[in-house]
Amino acid sequence: MAHFSNKTVVIVGASAGIGAEVARRFAAQGARLVLAARGADKLAAFAESLRTTGTQVLAISMDLGSDADCRRLIDETVATFGGFDILICNAALHHRGSVESNDADDLAMMVHVNLRAPILLTRLALPHLRSRGGGTVVQVASLAGCVPTPGSATYSATKFGLRAFARALDDELRGSGIRIKVVSPGPVDTGFILDDLDRVTDLTLSQPMSTASEVAAAIVDLSSNDRFERKMPWQSGLLTTLGYIAPFVGRVVRPLLERKGRAARERLRERLAKPLR
Repeated sequence: MAHFSNKTVVIVGASAGIGAEVARRFAAQGARLVLAARGADKLAAFAESLRTTGTQVLAISMDLGSDADCRRLIDETVATFGGFDILICNAALHHRGSVESNDADDLAMMVHVNLRAPILLTRLALPHLRSRGGGTVVQVASLAGCVPTPGSATYSATKFGLRAFARALDDELRGSGIRIKVVSPGPVDTGFILDDLDRVTDLTLSQPMSTASEVAAAIVDLSSNDRFERKMPWQSGLLTTLGYIAPFVGRVVRPLLERKGRAARERLRERLAKPLR
């Protein structure tokens, strides 16, 4: 397959999990890749593994908390490949727990990484996408950005904001050839959840867990169709829509969902405790 042949794709948060799966899928379809992540060594190793398949890859170690690094990512991409066609904003930060239990600086950094950086990167990308006659920006949000989740108040706020930004900007850019898209997954079977399992809310764990591959497939698919948003899994998307429209229903069913989530947590603990074969 070469659906994205001669296209350049910038993926932020690309060294593991969803971002790495997105990179593999775009590489398999002929794209040139710009991979951005914080961990330089892990990023370099992953980039080299893709180069062995014949994919052109530029790896850029960066900190999304730094505006200068965001600008450097766009500048180095343009200097290397002459421009780009697709931007995937996938990186996220989540300090779980109540607002009062988190340090104020950590809460501010969540806002910076999850909301401010994607807004800045998108703004920096627009002139370059316009010069190519169009392009796509995919924002990876969350079902937590559809219904606020206690214990994840700031994270939920950033994802609500990201979805609102994407919707309004997509309308602003109507007719320009540039599309802004959103993928909103529930819990995903990656280290983002599993490495912090004890602090993940019962409500979150009550929902079916997607794989990184499933979310990556949705991101790649959304990059080339006319749909604005993909919520996944679909049944959780329906549940969050209902919870947003009728919050009292969510409060009524929450104890049942939390009980389901506690059972799911125990199953995950048992799975993680089993030795690898």
